[in-house]
Amino acid sequence: MQTRAILLDIEGTTTPISFVHDVLFPYSRLHLESFLAQHAASADVISDLARLREEHAEDVTAKNSPPPLIEPYVYWLIEQDRKSPTLKSLQGKIWQQGYDDGSLRSLVFGDVRPAMQRWRSKNLNVSIFSSGSVLAQKLLFAHTDAGDLTKFISNYFDTGVGKKTHAESYQRIAAALSLAANQILFISDVLDELDAAAEAGMETSLCIRPGNPIQPSSSRHLIIRNFDELGTTG
Repeated sequence: MQTRAILLDIEGTTTPISFVHDVLFPYSRLHLESFLAQHAASADVISDLARLREEHAEDVTAKNSPPPLIEPYVYWLIEQDRKSPTLKSLQGKIWQQGYDDGSLRSLVFGDVRPAMQRWRSKNLNVSIFSSGSVLAQKLLFAHTDAGDLTKFISNYFDTGVGKKTHAESYQRIAAALSLAANQILFISDVLDELDAAAEAGMETSLCIRPGNPIQPSSSRHLIIRNFDELGTTG
């Protein structure tokens, strides 16, 4: 069946891993305390902190030895790269301040903008699936070194649809796009995510970028090093 949508991971696929770990994560850690002080009365932040307390209680129950609330626990989650929806929600809000005041500018690989333009010219849906919040995704693509890329992107999905390593998440995305799973090509640098997407019936491609962890030499997924290698699809 013909490909009708491209579903993209971010970290290690459209954007260098180093930008996420060496720029975004330290920024959220550095500005967490001041952000919480400035926005203590915000309903959204109050909701995030309530969910954070619930997550902390779960860690205590699971004997994960979490540090105390609030800032030390958030720092601990960041260091673990925990795929916590609450953490991702807080980080997105902190990063928004940085993008708005110009202290943050995101990076994408050089082939990303031309590929997105090419895909959209072929009437392909371009969507994002990331563990980062939808807000964080939109901010990243709106403030890249290649310009505002949000005009090429139709849909954003975060872990609200499920974990990236669960096939059901990709089935939900296909349903949200009103497409059969095999009409969607998912591109990621993480084999467990690709395996889950393939189990759901999607076409898959393993993206190997500079700075990414070394992957096994054999893979069930098409291997590419940039989006130009996707041929007629890309």
